[in-house]
Parts: sequence; C-alpha cells; structure tokens
Amino acid sequence: MHHCFAAVDMGATSGRVLLGRFGPDGHLTLEELARSRHASLPRRGALHWDFPTLTRCMVQGLASADHHCRANGAQLEGIGVDTWGVDYGLLDAAGNLAAPPRHYRDTRTVGIPERVHERISAAALYERSGIQEQDFNTLFQLVAEETPWEQVTHLLLMPDLLTHVLTGTHQTELTNASTTGLLDVRERSWSGETLELLQTTWGVPASNVLSPLVAPGTVLGPVDHDELRTAASVVAVGSHDTASAVAAVPSDGEDFAYISSGTWSLVGLELPHPVLSETSRDANFTNELGVDGTVRYLKNVMGLWVLNECLRSWREEGRGDGSVGLQPLLAAASSIPALSCGVVDVNDPALLRPGDMPGRLTALLTATGQPPLHSPVELVRCVLDSLALAYRSTLRQACELTGRTVNTVHIVGGGSQNELLCILTASATGLPVVAGPVEATAIGNLLVQARALGAVHGTLHDLRAIVKASFTLKTYRPEDLDLTETDWDEAAEKLHVAHV
Repeated sequence: MHHCFAAVDMGATSGRVLLGRFGPDGHLTLEELARSRHASLPRRGALHWDFPTLTRCMVQGLASADHHCRANGAQLEGIGVDTWGVDYGLLDAAGNLAAPPRHYRDTRTVGIPERVHERISAAALYERSGIQEQDFNTLFQLVAEETPWEQVTHLLLMPDLLTHVLTGTHQTELTNASTTGLLDVRERSWSGETLELLQTTWGVPASNVLSPLVAPGTVLGPVDHDELRTAASVVAVGSHDTASAVAAVPSDGEDFAYISSGTWSLVGLELPHPVLSETSRDANFTNELGVDGTVRYLKNVMGLWVLNECLRSWREEGRGDGSVGLQPLLAAASSIPALSCGVVDVNDPALLRPGDMPGRLTALLTATGQPPLHSPVELVRCVLDSLALAYRSTLRQACELTGRTVNTVHIVGGGSQNELLCILTASATGLPVVAGPVEATAIGNLLVQARALGAVHGTLHDLRAIVKASFTLKTYRPEDLDLTETDWDEAAEKLHVAHV
C-alpha cells in the first residue's frame, strides 16, 4: 500500500505541485503534476506577485494529485505548502486581499532600515530576532506599507496565505515567521517589543493582524475550497522553502554544511541554538528556524538569480539563437580555465534587482581593476567562479563564528544539477560535495506531512535516511579540479582591490 501526499512548492520564479508516494519499502517517489512560471508584475511603478497564477497552479495541481491517487486505488492523505520568506498578503474583513502582495525586490524599502535604526539599533534588532539585515525583511516592508491599516484584518505570510485559500484558517508557520524580523528567536514567539515599536512609531497594528504561530507538523484541518474536493488534511510543513530543503539534506551526521541552491543560494550550518554575537551580526549571518527545533545558521548568497537574469537580458537583446541557452553556455564555459574570467562579489547590492545584469557584472569587474567581459560564455564562467568563491568565504565564516568543523558540503535544489558549479564548490571549499536531491524542498515538505499523519516515523535523522535511500546522489571531490588554495586566495584578493 502506498501513502500519498502532495507538496505545493512555490519558488521565487516558478511553482509546482508534486505527488509523493511512500511505498511499503519506505522509499519515496516523486511525480510532478503541475508547474507554472511566474514573475514580478509591474503595477503603477511597483512590483507585485501574480497571486492568481500562484493560486491557480496550486489548485489545479492538487486536483490532479487527488485524481492520480484515486485512479490508483489510493487516497491523497496530506497537503503541505512552502514558499520563499518575508513577503505577505493583507486580508480585509471579507477574507479578500486588500492589495496585491508586494514583491521583495520592489524598491519601496530602500532607505527604510536607516529610518528604523533611528529608533532601534541594528545590534538590538539582531540580538532579538537573529535575522541578517536585508532591506526587504518583513519588518522594513511593514514600515513602508501603503495599504490603509483600517482595511486590514489579517497579515499572512505567503505560504500561510496559500494555506488560507485551501482551508480558510489563519496561522503563521514558525520557520517562515523567523524570516520576518518580528520574532524573538530565543523564545520562538512574536516579539512584543518589536510589535509595540511598529505600532507606536509607524502606526502598524502588527499585534492585531498577525496570526498565532504553529510549528512544522501541525495538522491544520481539511480542505475547504469550492474547486477542490479531497479528503486530504492540510499540514503545516517547514513552510519556508529552505527549511524544507534543509530537512531533506541526506546527511549521516551533524558535521555538514548545506547550500540550498536556486534563485538564491542559502549557505550555512544546522545548529541547536542561535548565534547572536556582535561578530555574527557584523558578518550578516542569519538565524532562521528549522524543522524539529533546529536553527538554520546561514547567509543569503545572490545565487543563480544572477545567471538567470543574464539569460533574460540576452534574450531581450534578441540573442535567442540557442547560443545563449543555459546548457550550451555551461558546456562552453566548462572549457574555459577556472578563475580566468575574473570574479565579482555576487552579494553586491547592484545585483539584487531586475535589470541589465551583464552590464552590472562588467561594471563590478572594472571597478576592481579587472578586464571587462563581453562574451556571454565568459560572463557565465565569471558568475559560476564567483558563486563558488562566495560559498567558500561564507562557509569559512560560519565555521569560525560557531566553532564547528565541517567534513561535507551538501548541495540541494536546482543548482545540484549544475555539474560545473558543484566541481568548483568542491575545489573552493576543499571539501567533498554531495549533490542532490534536486527536489529537496518538496521532499522535506512531504516528509514532514507524512510523519505528522503517521505514514513515516522517527527523528530528523530518520527522515534523512529515507532521502538517502530513495534518491541518487553524486559526489564531487576537490581534486576533480586542478586548482590550489592559493589560486582561490588570489581570486578573493581581486575583490578587495579598488580600481584607481
């Protein structure tokens, strides 16, 4: 007998619904039933999410999942939803969106952190929330919010907003709540001090519109949706996509680092407690909560967004002849010597927002005295080398700040399919890299559901053993690339040499 569950996994550029089947042997198999591309929608000078497309993909995919299960003599038992962090929707008294949800790459929060720090220092905020400062954090978005608060009854983060569509319930799952800057990370509860500051200084009634917190594995109830007839229970999973992805890291022990590689690269360690030191804040590490009481101690690295935005720019220039497709470019880039096309700081704020990414990369190269690049292949080589260099420095910092040692790096998510990036990461870090599974986020989502509803059992270690037994992994080693630590040190030095 198979146990069937559906994972709604909405990333920052695409969404999908996957059906997970746990067989009698305990192995998990996946089948993708729906996928949609989505992008930020410009509207009156602002960037919004296309929430109707997100909802349509979810409902159609879940209907297909239920049909597939019934056609095979089984029943869809559970549904879980995960998305990116920080963004939210505001509901009015009728349960409708008071305004389209804003996109975190919108410019409305530029300068907002500085305004907030006039009332509370960055150090005090970090000591309370443990969250790295990024101008799109929910806290800063709320200060910039333009929707009249008298129209708002509930604020729901994106996965909870989609769950609300399914169930009509209002709650905030803990792992996603930890990305907002509104949480007391030690107490794992909303910070009364931060909510009071929002109310008294900027008139944001956060304490009135935020919903109760729930932990991953909480069963929320049945589906209540006119277009979806299923007996499945909706379960709160690690609803921040990285929380689900890290839950599915196929590690044997604790001495591992992870890179959840997609639009963003989330690079870090799994810890039992947050690290709230001033040196940690200075290094801009974040303490986000994970499944089973864990802490995801990590830093956001700009990730494959930079590469994808280059591809978009080249397509818009009319260079759609196949030579600027991802796979041909990766194949061509692999024949160029590593570190020969220069490196950039992929976390430079200039790379955050949509626009002329190739031009911005060239500007960063020339600003550090490196030759400009004009060939798409050379720019791809530069981006991948730069990502590996960023992974190297981030993991070294994480280990120094926590006193942890690492013997393996796990790359999960879409970037685990990028062989060149995996080889570079092994060389840069000096550690073996285990690549896979690709669908780690959906897998972690499914595992938490299945355990909550009794289809599988055990600790986080036991869940990871299911992943290791169910999916093919590939290991890359530092010696796969003929580079030395000195080569990487010299590349890193290029980032600190200003062009005069």
